[in-house]
Amino acid sequence: MTSIGHCELITWDRFFDLSRQLALNIHKASFQPDIIVAISRGGCAPARVICDYLDVFDLDVIKIEHYHGTQKQNQVRLRYPISADVSGRRVLLIDDVSDTGDSFKLGIQHLLESGRPADLKTAALHHKIVSSYTPDFCAEIVHSWRWIIYPWAVIEDLQSILQQMQVKPLTVDEFSNYIAQNHRLKVSPKILQDIFLLSELT
Repeated sequence: MTSIGHCELITWDRFFDLSRQLALNIHKASFQPDIIVAISRGGCAPARVICDYLDVFDLDVIKIEHYHGTQKQNQVRLRYPISADVSGRRVLLIDDVSDTGDSFKLGIQHLLESGRPADLKTAALHHKIVSSYTPDFCAEIVHSWRWIIYPWAVIEDLQSILQQMQVKPLTVDEFSNYIAQNHRLKVSPKILQDIFLLSELT
């Protein structure tokens, strides 16, 4: 069991701002993809926003498994391959974060083996400098490591933190105080109550 330490909670508004910045960075670089490929699950939401900004209608998804909640698996693996033909096309591969870099590396390898793209670029909302892979585009560089909780994974990640607690909290207030002190997180009581309900702690 490993502690994830400092966390940052990304709101839906902040997510959109990051996606907007990422799209504008791609546009300023004069890269216009023919197809966007999202690395599921984290890349799906940003990929859809980027499609909207860059007027891209072809969106496909590949499933690469690396984390469940805050727990890292021993080996990254491709679970669901791409279904679209990427041969001769400008491809943009998107994930939410470049954390270790393993997901991007496997995704690139898979796309190159699946066809011969005319061009292949990568993009992420966040790039952690400790990552072994640097995406072509990012919205924000993370210099000081922290676990990033995206709005589509709040329940999953907080449940993972809850499960790692040696002494389970008896109330929402206890859990709120714990994540504030240990992870620098402030989460609405409504969300914490939902976590208690889903975890059958009420």
